[in-house]
Amino acid sequence: MKSQSVLQGLEASQKVQLRKLQEQLDSLIGLQSVKKVVEEIQAFALIQKYRELMQLTCEPMVLHTIFTGNPGTGKTTVARIFSQMLKELGILQKGHTVEVERADLVAQYIGQTAQKTREVLKQASGGLLFIDEAYSLARGGERDFGKEAIDTLVKAMEDQRDSLVVILAGYPRPMEAFLETNPGLHSRFPVTITFPDYSDIELYKIALGMFEQREYTLTTHAQQELVRDIRRLRNGDPAAFGNARAVRNLVEQVVRRQAVRLARKQNLTKGELTVITPVDFR
Repeated sequence: MKSQSVLQGLEASQKVQLRKLQEQLDSLIGLQSVKKVVEEIQAFALIQKYRELMQLTCEPMVLHTIFTGNPGTGKTTVARIFSQMLKELGILQKGHTVEVERADLVAQYIGQTAQKTREVLKQASGGLLFIDEAYSLARGGERDFGKEAIDTLVKAMEDQRDSLVVILAGYPRPMEAFLETNPGLHSRFPVTITFPDYSDIELYKIALGMFEQREYTLTTHAQQELVRDIRRLRNGDPAAFGNARAVRNLVEQVVRRQAVRLARKQNLTKGELTVITPVDFR
């Protein structure tokens, strides 16, 4: 009966928050394959908790994950939601996300990198450590201090396996090469989630959402200009294309152009302040 009451408590106190977090995840444009894997991980973790309460054999929950994808595909946003989900499931105590890159882990002098990495790990304890462009830790070869950071990280993942989840993120091909630099990395990251590039229609919806958040509306012709600009961005240099980041930069540029246009006028109305016209795209 005790385990049943605990189960009921879990459902009553945590399912509401889990539902809200799921709604946040579902509200993200696109990313259907990503959402499916996150749902699988969440369901697995929840069932393992239930089995533990029922004193059944449980699979070890190794939730360290690889996120691969191009810039602006939602990796950081999903990591933040994922961390909070794990808190509500009782897997992480705090559920916060510590976001770092190479400069936050690797020092310039011998002996300092391990200390610097341990400090970051301490900050992330009870939550999720998100390392962006993780392959940069191995870019300097054998003599680079990045290797020391990797070794410290691998050890901590074993020592803190019940209080820390690590996500390594970056471009797909460099991440594959990075995992080969340390024999312990492959086995410690059992899950890989691939973040696809957004389609033109998904980028269009993301852009409209950004305008809406800023309380702007687009005329019909302005919407057509937005479609053209997104296609121009897509057809540019693939290496420089930043998916949602590129769209955000476009939205901010258009808003600035609208401001320049309106700054020349007097007695502005609320409608004028909130409407984006085709002129603002040129």
